Amino acid sequence: MTGAIFGTRIVAAPMAGGTSTSRFVQAVHHAGGVGFLAAGYKSLEAMAAEVHEVRSSGARFGMNLFVPDRTQLNPPPPVKAALEDYRRSLEPDARRYGVSVPALRLDDDDEWQDKVDALLADPVEFVSFTFGLPEQDEIRAFKRAGSVVIATVTSKAEAVLAVERGADALAVQHGSAGGHSGAFLTPGTAAVSPGPRTTADLIAEVRAAVGVPLVAAGGIMDSAGVDSVLAAGATAAQLGTALVRSDESGARQLHKDALGSPVFTETRLTRAFTGRHARALANSFVRDHEDAPEGYPAIHHLTAPIRAAAAAAGDAERLNLWAGTGWRQAAEGPVSAIIARLLDRSERS
Repeated sequence: MTGAIFGTRIVAAPMAGGTSTSRFVQAVHHAGGVGFLAAGYKSLEAMAAEVHEVRSSGARFGMNLFVPDRTQLNPPPPVKAALEDYRRSLEPDARRYGVSVPALRLDDDDEWQDKVDALLADPVEFVSFTFGLPEQDEIRAFKRAGSVVIATVTSKAEAVLAVERGADALAVQHGSAGGHSGAFLTPGTAAVSPGPRTTADLIAEVRAAVGVPLVAAGGIMDSAGVDSVLAAGATAAQLGTALVRSDESGARQLHKDALGSPVFTETRLTRAFTGRHARALANSFVRDHEDAPEGYPAIHHLTAPIRAAAAAAGDAERLNLWAGTGWRQAAEGPVSAIIARLLDRSERS
């Protein structure tokens, strides 16, 4: 396998929750990049429908899966108690919109096995994983099916483990990235540890440890950012926040507008919305729930009615506004124009 597995320097991140739509992924392809669909939070049927739609368009694409954390699905009593305490703390937020906080749910593995089976039966070109690693036999099965296997890692230790398990390539995510951290070795602390100063520094550190192609993710918003990670040893740059405000993005308009609003002045890593560290614009909900415990996806389900009601009410203060540290540079307009600017101004064209 060569370093040119994508045939492009631009990869669009798989952004679950509605941002990475079929239309968005097709637009990335036509702009000269490679996009990833996101299976997270979707039913098996919805995932299959998106695969069919994008494949029928002739676009190159990949699919991303959330790897379930079995310890989170069967937590010990003290963890359950902490989750129940957090559930009660959400009741004032729910009353604000006239909704209820649901009962604690601990059985959601995101239809992991069914989605794995479906993608083995009907393989896609690229399959990526976040929140953990599949078992070695699962990775081998994907490779036999013809898919390039990409693991999301946040450190050199995770990178080495992923390559040992058989990953063909790595999406190397720096802490500056928006949305969920993909950390899976000590996930409760890895997201907030200092680590390498920049995404390029992390790429250089991982590049020295493994020999597979690397995709750099985290805070890449312009051509200088693309050039810096490529110079450090990445095969491609992965864009997330840089594309959220695009015309084809499926993100809520409220989210897109918040990224351009002067009201928000910083991002923070928070577990308030989902129970897993994710970088978001610091709004009232983030500040009010700084002590949110670890508990994904249980907390995701607890906050879902509040987030939906906040979105319906146009209240950005209680919505999960995922954003990387370079969010102020996120531009409006078609995907084609945003990616063209990155490529045209790159010194590594």
